[in-house]
Amino acid sequence: MNQRIKDMINELKSLGDPKRAENYQRFFKTGKGEYGEGDLFLGIQVPVLRNISKKYREISLEEIADLIASPYHEIRMFSL
Repeated sequence: MNQRIKDMINELKSLGDPKRAENYQRFFKTGKGEYGEGDLFLGIQVPVLRNISKKYREISLEEIADLIASPYHEIRMFSL
């Protein structure tokens, strides 16, 4: 994982909202046996992710692969 990826992840983590992340855990059914089991959330709203993604339009496929391997829902969504 290169420094640019680490910077992206740190930026996204800084935008997280723990209260919203807690709500997302319930909304996305992350309990044992549910479809989102084990998924983690930062609590970032989709419009915020879209705005930040514009800043990183030129990321490589290797960088996308690093991001999509994240345990955090919003980081994976950001990578796409």
